[in-house]
Amino acid sequence: MKPETLAIHAGNLYRTSTHDVTPPINLSTTFLRDEDGGYSGGHMYSRVSNPNRSALEKALADLEKGADACAFSSGNTAGMSLFQALKPGSHIIAPDDMYWGFKKQLLTIFKDTLEIDFIDLTDISAVKRLIKKNTVLIWIETPSNPLLKITDVTAIAKIAKENNLILACDSTFASPCLQNPISLGADIVMHSSTKYIGGHSDVLGGALITAVRNEFWEKIRNVQQVGGAVPSPFDCYLLVRSIKTLPYRMRAHSANGLALALYLQKHDKVETVFYPGLKDHPQHEVAKKQMSDFGGMLSILIKGGADEARRIVNTVKLFAQATSLGGVESLIEHRASIEGPDTKTPQNLIRISAGLEHIDDLIDDLKQALA
Repeated sequence: MKPETLAIHAGNLYRTSTHDVTPPINLSTTFLRDEDGGYSGGHMYSRVSNPNRSALEKALADLEKGADACAFSSGNTAGMSLFQALKPGSHIIAPDDMYWGFKKQLLTIFKDTLEIDFIDLTDISAVKRLIKKNTVLIWIETPSNPLLKITDVTAIAKIAKENNLILACDSTFASPCLQNPISLGADIVMHSSTKYIGGHSDVLGGALITAVRNEFWEKIRNVQQVGGAVPSPFDCYLLVRSIKTLPYRMRAHSANGLALALYLQKHDKVETVFYPGLKDHPQHEVAKKQMSDFGGMLSILIKGGADEARRIVNTVKLFAQATSLGGVESLIEHRASIEGPDTKTPQNLIRISAGLEHIDDLIDDLKQALA
């Protein structure tokens, strides 16, 4: 089935006694045993599994063309569960512009147990040079946050396979509708489902999807079920509801993202536009090869430095100055202020999440803010 059909039907896992078209919210924390002590309904305890979470995981696995999925209470716990499944002493290769939440995890929570090298993953030869005897995982993020760098998933997957390494891809900016890393050779895909998958800025969540069920995946599933960082039934219900419109929302986000990028590219107060859909983006050809469209995220460098960038984000009227992304409303932020004093993000960078408002209104708002 096509993504539009899967998004609507993959989460409709079970038939209820009331024959609901939309699966109901199942709030029970425990489930009846049968006469033999088993669980004929397939569920025992809601930390281990729940009908709403199973529906969400089925939908995500199908959309990402994977074998299985684990849903988590946030994007950060999804990534952290993968890192927890690694043996102490494991070496990870990760992007130098890795999402700051994961980078902070690796540098603080896992600083005494994992070895990490942060490098520019667009440099394929650098990846090969950094592989060691204890290297276990390559973590890529494409498009990256906030510089919108594109990593060639197929090229990195080839290196991973040749060296028996796990390749995990943070595909949050793309969503399952614009990019399927498993089809490109990745072993595991990660999403902050708070973002495009949720799509309405009203639910926190994360997910991992695997290409195959293997020993490492069972370790991740164990971290999820025994560790217990799982989403509530209501959160899962909201995410399944949102997935039904995901393919259509992503088309509109992508259209608005490209239109804003083209407008800002020509503005005399804008130094640089980072958007993979622009022909002058350094990895535009790679993006064309592995993405069906380019999404609603873009970043710009403003002439005039940090002060001018802050002035602009404080002058917009329609864009909401807020962290996060992927919602129906357009967001804007001075990213370095969010990431703190240790950030490597340029001080004149503004990150934009193009929402679903009419493009003329979005351009008019930026026009007056830039004036």
